[in-house]
Amino acid sequence: MTFDLHTVRRCSQSAINPFHSSVYFSPDLAKEFAALGITDPLVVTLVTRAAAMGTVGAGVVSAAFLGYRHDLVARHLPAVWETATPEEVLAARLRAADSTLRRLLGPETVDSPELAEAAELALRATEGCTRAARTLCSAHADLPVPGEPHLRLWHATTLLREHRGDGHVAALLLAGLDPLEAMAAHTASGQGLTPKWVRTTRGWEQEDLDAAVGRLRERGLLDAAGDLTEEGKDLREQVESDTDRLDSAPYRHLGADGVARLTEIVGGFVAKAAQAGAFPADLIGRG
Repeated sequence: MTFDLHTVRRCSQSAINPFHSSVYFSPDLAKEFAALGITDPLVVTLVTRAAAMGTVGAGVVSAAFLGYRHDLVARHLPAVWETATPEEVLAARLRAADSTLRRLLGPETVDSPELAEAAELALRATEGCTRAARTLCSAHADLPVPGEPHLRLWHATTLLREHRGDGHVAALLLAGLDPLEAMAAHTASGQGLTPKWVRTTRGWEQEDLDAAVGRLRERGLLDAAGDLTEEGKDLREQVESDTDRLDSAPYRHLGADGVARLTEIVGGFVAKAAQAGAFPADLIGRG
């Protein structure tokens, strides 16, 4: 099978990213963090990803994450590390991943040969991840690989997700899109977070979103109805194509046949998790 850059995007969007992200919406994660004394859902999201970098402050997180409102990040970091250490956060996250995946997929799937196969394929792909200028991926690559197959798979999809995310940040900067413009354009495409979830998970206000939409209109990227113009569609595609190119190394390392098999298996797990209620019904779309 010939390697095609479009397979990178398909594997990431239909398999890798949603499998990794299923934990963020899990009540198990909220329960684990409440036991640590962290109950604000937005703070849970922040520290869940930031902990791999250690006791970092708001500047590092805002730079690495791109899409969060900085003053909100600064309200909680680095103060949150006095409530729970990064090591405690990472342990809680792994416990939540364990219980979440067992609940969503069921014991037969968790113990299946297909899941073990997917874990080894994904881990092989991570061997191709690069560290230079990949803040979140590199930080997560320093973490130990869990022993159980479903957690090995979740760990590997986390690395692959962050590898793509680090490259996506570079692609957005190259396109001249600020964090809110990037999210507003993605929402307008029908494939990004709804405005509700942008506000809920990133800390922005509706007036911030409205201002970003206005700037996109001034650039000719959105029309009066809030739809992407042809120029807007072209820019969105350029961003994704640049991201595919920057994210291709792990998938080239795995090979076309391995990528196809990984997409097939993990895509099936994602479909099963979605049917079990892993994701909010209003998460993606125009809102």
